[in-house]
Amino acid sequence: MTKVIDITELILRDGHQSLLATRMAMEDMIPACEDIDKAGFWSAECWGGATFDACIRFLNEDPWERLRTFRKLMPNTRLQMLLRGQNLLGYRHYEDTVVDRFVEKAAANGMDVFRVFDALNDIRNIRRAVAAVQRAGKHAQGTICYTVSPLHTITGFVEMAERLLELGCDSICIKDMAALLKPQPAYDLVKAIKQACGEETRVHVHVHATTGVTMVSLMKAIEAGADCVDTSISSLSLGPGHNPTESLMEMLEGTPYSTRVDKKRLLAIKRHFDKIRPRYKEFLSNITGVDTEIFDSQIPGGMISNLESQLKQQKAGDRMKEVLEEVPRVREDAGFPPLVTPSSQIIGTQAVFNVMMGRYKVMTGEFADLMLGYYGETLGRRNRHVVEMANKQTNKQPIDTRPADLLKPEWQELRSAALAVDGCNGSDEDVLTYAMFPGVAPKFFPARAKGPKNLGKDPSSAPAPAPAPAPAAENGKGPVTTTITYDVKLNGHTHKVTVSPA
Repeated sequence: MTKVIDITELILRDGHQSLLATRMAMEDMIPACEDIDKAGFWSAECWGGATFDACIRFLNEDPWERLRTFRKLMPNTRLQMLLRGQNLLGYRHYEDTVVDRFVEKAAANGMDVFRVFDALNDIRNIRRAVAAVQRAGKHAQGTICYTVSPLHTITGFVEMAERLLELGCDSICIKDMAALLKPQPAYDLVKAIKQACGEETRVHVHVHATTGVTMVSLMKAIEAGADCVDTSISSLSLGPGHNPTESLMEMLEGTPYSTRVDKKRLLAIKRHFDKIRPRYKEFLSNITGVDTEIFDSQIPGGMISNLESQLKQQKAGDRMKEVLEEVPRVREDAGFPPLVTPSSQIIGTQAVFNVMMGRYKVMTGEFADLMLGYYGETLGRRNRHVVEMANKQTNKQPIDTRPADLLKPEWQELRSAALAVDGCNGSDEDVLTYAMFPGVAPKFFPARAKGPKNLGKDPSSAPAPAPAPAPAAENGKGPVTTTITYDVKLNGHTHKVTVSPA
């Protein structure tokens, strides 16, 4: 008997986020939407992650309007987003009622599937968002951020899956953001979840392609009982991106597995993005082949190029090897957190600081907060000496409570601040945009009426000048593609240090 394997298509979000720095304009996605809608995918991931930030920072596009457009153009397909739990789509924790309001508005504007994760795999940071998705009557997908360490085990991941199901999640996603999931662990983990949680439990598997082994991992996951896998159309795949959708389908031929996806539709989607990709050449990732060093550093592929950029800015490009060796040490000191936004940026940037200035001579505010528990709980114990240093540098005390429990209700304050910004239309959606990006929204709201920008270039035209550096993010809470300015104290003096996070 043939088992039908569902596919989540990533081209409209993670596909171009991973390869084109999230710069693809909506007008370049619209022509493919009909084929995507009719291709037979289980869902189309099209929102969340860095897309919200990129829309208002670079594309002068309202992300809420993007979601409404996708909903209109793809009425037959589940729309899916990536949600950072208590962080929503920003880079800090938000008070519970803000989380509730965001999920409510995302659902009302057309979102169907909420893939909810926490960078530390701290269930406490996922609970509120999952409850909000349930109230909205939408699909809550609880997410396990896959990582490898002396402490992370199949048993531990299965226990997390059980806890996510206890929260009421409708499915479980194994999210491998750095292509670390090798074939045998993929089989073992999916099989163990199915055995412990029941064969009826929906298991989705998300992997990147950077290390070159994960297409085999998808096959082994399918053999173990995975119900759905994530892929991206071939014209925007591989490298730090994902495995090609068409290749996955071809791989299943002659096996006990099949899909519902229409190959003719896939060909039309592929050909469309074949034409689009060259227009974004200046944003293309430099990683085009396989990088197995990631198994040691565990740094997501897209972050490596940003670390290189940080070092070159400091005229220290030859010290990349030192940074890659330092990252695992910093991660161990921090309790072995998975490396995914924002923990990957926090650990990577601190590793650069350690190499350039000496180990923990200077800590970023985010790393100090991570060590002190303000991002949540890690699986391993944090290095107590580094915790003490973080305490001295910040005058903050370590905490073991859920970080959001320390936050006071902030919706009314956020609303008042947003309404004071020129161009804010007064909607809850605009208030949420301001809440997540208070440093960018005041520039976006007044310019919104000018309409979206398309940063793609005609390949036949003369080379475009190098883009100007992005503005520093406010309060050190920066996105993947911008710089961050830190105020750091050294020998009694305050210095401004600007770095580019991954």
